[in-house]
Amino acid sequence: MKKYKSARRGFINYLLLVAIALPIIIFLLDPQTFFERPAILLPLLGILIQILWIYFDTSYKITEDELYYYSGFIKGKIKISNIREITKGKTMWSGLKPALSPNGLTIRYNRFDKIYISPENNDEVITNLLRINPEIQIVKPG
Repeated sequence: MKKYKSARRGFINYLLLVAIALPIIIFLLDPQTFFERPAILLPLLGILIQILWIYFDTSYKITEDELYYYSGFIKGKIKISNIREITKGKTMWSGLKPALSPNGLTIRYNRFDKIYISPENNDEVITNLLRINPEIQIVKPG
C-alpha cells in the first residue's frame, strides 16, 4: 500500500490565504463588534476549518487492487482493473475533483466514469497503477 499527498498549487493556496486573512481583516476594522458579539466569527471559522480539512486531508492511496481518494468529505475507491485511460497533465474543469492543483491526472474508468486527481508526483502514480494494470492507456494532451 502506497499513499500519495496531493500537490498544493494554484487556486487553493489563494483561497486558504483569503480564508485566514478575512477574519483578521474584519477584526482589525471593527474590533469592538467581536468583543460584543464573538459568535459573529463562527461562520468564518466554519469555512476556514472546512478549507483546512480539505487542504490537509486530500490524498490518494494505491492498494493491491484499488485506488482510494480522500478530500475532505469526498471519499471513494476505484478498482484499478476498471481503469481504462489516464490523461496526464491536463486539468479537468468539471466532474469529481478530489484535487488541489492543476496539471494532474484524469482517470477514466468503468464505461463512462472519470475523476481528476493531482498527486505530487504524477509519474510515480502512473507507474504504480501500470504495475497492477498494464492495460491502462496513457494519454498526453496535445
